[in-house]
Amino acid sequence: MKTVLLCRALGVGGTERQLVVLAKGLHERGYTVVVVVFYANGVLEQELHENGIPVYDLRKSGRWDLLSFYIRTIWVIRKLKPGVIYGFLSTPNILGVLLRPIFPRIRIVWGVRSSIVDLSRYDRLSRLSYRVECWLSRFANLIICNSHAGLEYAAKHGFPRERMTVIPNGIDITRFKPDVAARERIRAEWGITENVILIGLVARLDPMKDFPTFLEAAAILAHERPDVRFVCVGDGPLLYQRELHQLANKLELDGQLIWVGLRQDMPAVFNALDIASSSSYGEGFSNTIAEAMACGVPCVVTDVGDSALIVDNTGEVVPPSRPEALCEGFRLMLKRLGPDLQNATRTSIVNRFTNDAMVVKTAEILCRMS
Repeated sequence: MKTVLLCRALGVGGTERQLVVLAKGLHERGYTVVVVVFYANGVLEQELHENGIPVYDLRKSGRWDLLSFYIRTIWVIRKLKPGVIYGFLSTPNILGVLLRPIFPRIRIVWGVRSSIVDLSRYDRLSRLSYRVECWLSRFANLIICNSHAGLEYAAKHGFPRERMTVIPNGIDITRFKPDVAARERIRAEWGITENVILIGLVARLDPMKDFPTFLEAAAILAHERPDVRFVCVGDGPLLYQRELHQLANKLELDGQLIWVGLRQDMPAVFNALDIASSSSYGEGFSNTIAEAMACGVPCVVTDVGDSALIVDNTGEVVPPSRPEALCEGFRLMLKRLGPDLQNATRTSIVNRFTNDAMVVKTAEILCRMS
C-alpha cells in the first residue's frame, strides 16, 4: 500500500526528523512511501533523495495561497494514488481531511505531536487552526499521538478517543551514543574545560520551551556554583532572541552562559553536556531529552508531556514554570553524576525508544488499515 507522508517542510526539527526516520524505515522494509511537502528545499530533504524516497513539492507560495494550493494538492494526490495520507502536525492534518470528499477511499491518518499548548502565546490564525483541527478530527480514520499526554490533551479537546493510539518517537541509538572525542572537541570550541559542569538547554526558540525559566534557574545556580556553565542551543525569531538575550543580561549571566545557534552535529553537542535540561511548559514526546539520554547525558525536566516517563528514574522531574524548582533539580542531579548514572541513562533509551520499534509499530497499524 502506498503511503503519503504530508508535512509543511523538511527543516530541522523533531517532527521533521521523525518523518524522515519513518519514511526511511518503511522504505527499507519494502513499503512504498512518498513524502509531500508544502515548501521544498528543507535541509532534511536530501537525505530522502539519497535513500530513493521521492519528495513532491506542492509549491505553496505563502500563508494565503489557499485555493490554487488545494488544487495543486488534488492534482498530486490523483497522480500518486496513495492508500493512506499521514499528516504531520495541524495544517497537514486539516488538509488531509479536506481531501476526503475528493478521494473517499484514501485512509486519512493524523499525527499529533504535542500535549498542552498555551494558545494565548500564539497568533490568531494558530488559535483558529487548532479549533478547526479539533472539530475536523472526527473525520480522520486514525490519529497517532507520539505521547500519552498528547492523547489525553487532544481527547479532552474533542478528538475521538476511540480512533487514537500512541506510538512514541524513535531514537537513532547508533547515531546518538557516548563519544569522548566529540565531547572534547565541542567543549574546546566553547572554551569549557573538563573541570567545569556544563548544563544545556537544546530547543528551538519558542515560547513553549520556556527559556526564561531556564535562564532564571541558571542565574540562581550560577551564584552558588562558580564551576557550572550553561549553554542554550537553538534558533528562532530574531525578536524573541533579543528578548532572551536581554533577560540573560539582566540576570547577570555574562561569562557563565553560551548562546549557540542552530547546529547540525547534535550527537556531539549532547556529548559536550554533563546535564541536559527541558524547561518546557508543554511537550509531547521530547526528542532532545531522549537523544541526550542516548548519549549518556542525564536530564532535569519539567513534568509536562511524557518527559517524566522518558527520564524514568535516571532523571529529575520538577514542576513547570518554577525557576527555583528547576534549580533544585539541577542541585539534585549534580549530586548524582557519575559513570553508573550515565550508563543507566543510555540503557533506558536503548531498551524502550528505538527507531526500529517506532517504524515497526507504525507499519503494523498502517497495514491494518488497508
